Amino acid sequence: MKLKEWSAFWLLGLIWGSSFLWIKIAVASMGPLLVAALRLGIGLLGLLAVMAVVRQPLPRGRRTLLTYLVLGALQSAAPFALIAWGETKIDSGLAAILNGTMPLFTILIAHFWLHDERITPTRFLGLVVGFGGVVILGSRDLGPEGLHGTAWGQAALLAATISYAIAAIFSRRHLREEPPLVQATMTVLVGDMLLWASVGLAERPIHLSLTTLPWIALAWLGLLGSSVAYLLYFYLIRVWGATRASLVTYVFPVIGLVLGITFLGERTDWRLLLGSLLVLAGIVTVNRRPAPGRDPAFSRAG
Repeated sequence: MKLKEWSAFWLLGLIWGSSFLWIKIAVASMGPLLVAALRLGIGLLGLLAVMAVVRQPLPRGRRTLLTYLVLGALQSAAPFALIAWGETKIDSGLAAILNGTMPLFTILIAHFWLHDERITPTRFLGLVVGFGGVVILGSRDLGPEGLHGTAWGQAALLAATISYAIAAIFSRRHLREEPPLVQATMTVLVGDMLLWASVGLAERPIHLSLTTLPWIALAWLGLLGSSVAYLLYFYLIRVWGATRASLVTYVFPVIGLVLGITFLGERTDWRLLLGSLLVLAGIVTVNRRPAPGRDPAFSRAG
């Protein structure tokens, strides 16, 4: 793996991993659909500015636009709305943990949908190790009492991860040759249009926060969590493939829990250390180059 690719991976993990904290701040004073729509709207402004600087035109073909309609719904509108709503029921650390299950769904779906991203022994081992770390991290908050009261919030986060997994594979299959900047811009544009239509139906009257912190959170979520993050994400899908790019979600629980401990005084124990180590081990294992003649499907991916 090149330094450029690993740098993009860890920067994306840091940006999206900390997004759950900012989402929690924003939904405390505004509706979840409104938060998702505003976030994408701010992100869209940043992406359009980059498009104008590099003079990159938007796609015009009917088939391509229809493809982006599907991708925008799966990658932006649905998961952003589900995560924002879910965080009205559960805390940000648990949301980050549940989002870390995305690679499991990605590798299972990709095995049947993409010919060059088959499940191999190396990938399977790495995913099991990483997912084991997520389970250990999640066990810190998933007690019998908590599960009953937050079941719908947890279900929303899992639905969002499945939507992300399908979107990653869909992008890899149908938009492989599209530049990452175009993919990011079109995905955010379509997703924002769908969300604003939903806001008008589900959250009337619209209530905007009159305090500063939620707007700081939205600015961060839009410019970094939507603009920069999507550029990095579609770049990784293009050079690594959907399965390996989805491993960035294994970083989320670690970052989410560290932020909770640092800023919210949440507890730490042996499960935090062990779970974090397993997450990192899973990332390294799945991204490990196979020996010559082994794991041919893994060698062809990317």
